[in-house]
Amino acid sequence: MIVEPAPAKLNLALHVRRRRPDGYHDLETLFAFCRDGDVISLAPAPADSLAITGPFGAALASEGDNLVTRARDAFRATFGVSDPCAIVLEKNLPVASGIGGGSADAAATLRALARLHGVAPDDRRLFDIAAGLGADVPACLLGRSAIGYGKGDDLRPVEGHAGSPVLLVNPGVAVSTARVFAGWDGADRGPIGDEPAAGRNDLTAAAVAAAPVIAEVLAALEALPGARLVRMSGSGATCFALCDDARAAAATIAAHHPGWWVLATELR
Repeated sequence: MIVEPAPAKLNLALHVRRRRPDGYHDLETLFAFCRDGDVISLAPAPADSLAITGPFGAALASEGDNLVTRARDAFRATFGVSDPCAIVLEKNLPVASGIGGGSADAAATLRALARLHGVAPDDRRLFDIAAGLGADVPACLLGRSAIGYGKGDDLRPVEGHAGSPVLLVNPGVAVSTARVFAGWDGADRGPIGDEPAAGRNDLTAAAVAAAPVIAEVLAALEALPGARLVRMSGSGATCFALCDDARAAAATIAAHHPGWWVLATELR
């Protein structure tokens, strides 16, 4: 049995520069990763199978095809292997929440298959597969702090903020990435830097228009004692706060908003 973590992805900053002719947007984004997230377990088996467990597993149970199986099939096609395997996805992160759950799961599947078949984790072909699966998958495959350019898959590793406590909060709404990008106002507000405090998330206004409760989450996080950086991740609806004591902050949010999902963790 091979076990690979699929850590939650955060966009500490997300600058949208322009719409591209191919329908994507040119981005500059500062990726960071948490110590907690989903988990992929994989083992050789007589036949292929995918089981989905965890608190958010039911949201994916009806899918016949998802990023995990697509990653498995693309790996096989690229590396010429066909051995069946049993995969278990422990789904601990909310679905469609801006923290890279599906992308992280696909990346963890690629890492697990690479371990199973003796492929080096930095093999360029793995990143080519990842780029074909989704814009965030290469960053999740790299799994360390980096600035992403282009669609977000042109990566430049940077020094991160490992060990920094962080609180993630999701109000329990799924936000359409396509809808949020379509709602971007088209204004280029300038390039990104290495420090998240100097950045922003250019999709916040569009996400709040799609799901006004996001503004409530941001306000609740900004009111926390010791919150140093509060922002929405990706296209929402999950927001985060870098703070002095993530566990105490989680308890405060949970007491006032018992229906919201909270995760106290730290950056890796």
